[in-house]
Amino acid sequence: MIKPKIQTNIVYKHLVNSDKKIVVEQGGTRSGKTYNILLFIIFHYCTHNKNKIITICRKTFPSLRATVLRDFLQILNHYQVYRDEYHNKSSSEYHLFGNLIEFTSLDQSQKIRGRKRDLLFINEGNELYWEDWQQLIFRTQERIILDFNPSDEYHWIYDNVITRKDCAFYKTTYLDNPFLEDVIRDEIERLKETDDQYWQIYGLGERASSINTIFKYAEVNKIPDDAKLISYGMDFGYTNDPTTLVSVYTSNYDLYIKEHLYRTQMTTQDINIFLREENLLSNPIYADSAEPRLIAELRRMGHNILPSLKGKDSINAGIDLLKRYKLHITSDSNNAIQEFRNYKWKEDKSGRLINIPEDKHNHIIDPCRYATYSILSRPNFGKYTLH
Repeated sequence: MIKPKIQTNIVYKHLVNSDKKIVVEQGGTRSGKTYNILLFIIFHYCTHNKNKIITICRKTFPSLRATVLRDFLQILNHYQVYRDEYHNKSSSEYHLFGNLIEFTSLDQSQKIRGRKRDLLFINEGNELYWEDWQQLIFRTQERIILDFNPSDEYHWIYDNVITRKDCAFYKTTYLDNPFLEDVIRDEIERLKETDDQYWQIYGLGERASSINTIFKYAEVNKIPDDAKLISYGMDFGYTNDPTTLVSVYTSNYDLYIKEHLYRTQMTTQDINIFLREENLLSNPIYADSAEPRLIAELRRMGHNILPSLKGKDSINAGIDLLKRYKLHITSDSNNAIQEFRNYKWKEDKSGRLINIPEDKHNHIIDPCRYATYSILSRPNFGKYTLH
């Protein structure tokens, strides 16, 4: 084919010039990172290769369809490359210059965990869990591209990906996009005066700050010998959210938290097998009371699973109870550490903090609340021995 003259920015050049296996593009809003990654895949990678499988993914398919898939089709149409006969709309696949490009999401587990691929592009990678990343890279043979807005102060991308020797890390902002309309540029720059936090993240492409983080904690190598088990806490998930299990111990005014499970795609039988392998048949486990069917099924399988104690404003009451203690998290509890780092209060339109937590980074936080609030909020706690 005759390659059309395309308009690109610095992100495209990063990808062409880098020889690293992994390329991470961190950027503010409208930096053109996603659009230029697609340009690279279409007009560089696919024109220089044949018979390759390229996977473009995001956490959920509705988000994928509304963003990166739409941009992909827009590019093909703009440069008059699109052919309807090469587009399998039912499977969200496109055959381009002898290569297969598949669009998929983490809620399509068979596709993600199935066949191997040559090139992987993860859009908004900070939406993924560490396990999602592991499953994807295990089946990627050549190159991985990941982009994201840095809305989390702490993330496995910072700790475990950009620190790799085979990773190239780049940061871009709206100023790196020469094709951005003036009206959009002005709107972004207005954030300087209206919302400093948003300006740092979406304007300057910098990592979020922790001014509204709810908890403080310290890392420890192990649970002290004199700490006593309060109970276990469990939260149920499946496709996009993980099933989690933590144990919580107490010693005076210290709480110690250890993560045991953080995994998606777990059926009731999978949970049963895991608890048996961990020898947790008799231990009390407090789980989300909004899942009575799962709790009943696991109890019939022999597990001591109980519905968590919930009352008026139980989320804030549970947070308040946890904040009365000095929190410690074992250093091998990677997901727990990430969530406690990023669990934050919401802000109102004027940027003031409100007494409502954001509904994210809480898959470990919630079972910690179940384990503690269901026991420590009772007036007779400590008078009887836990079995």
